[in-house]
Amino acid sequence: MTISFAVRGEYVQLDQLLKATGLTGTGGEAHAAVERQLVLVDGRVELRKRAKLRPGQTVAFGNETVVLVAEHG
Repeated sequence: MTISFAVRGEYVQLDQLLKATGLTGTGGEAHAAVERQLVLVDGRVELRKRAKLRPGQTVAFGNETVVLVAEHG
């Protein structure tokens, strides 16, 4: 499944994104997923829990893909 996520401002941190989209229940779960190398950003394993992600990037975790888009308004 693909989720579209509107980025407010310039970027969103990876751990915050995983939590905000419901892919993890807590920030701790998000950190654990990154540490276990289960999260891909633009097709590559991301090791930075607080990586700054911007519109146009994609995040894959489990069977889910999140596409970051710019917030309009």
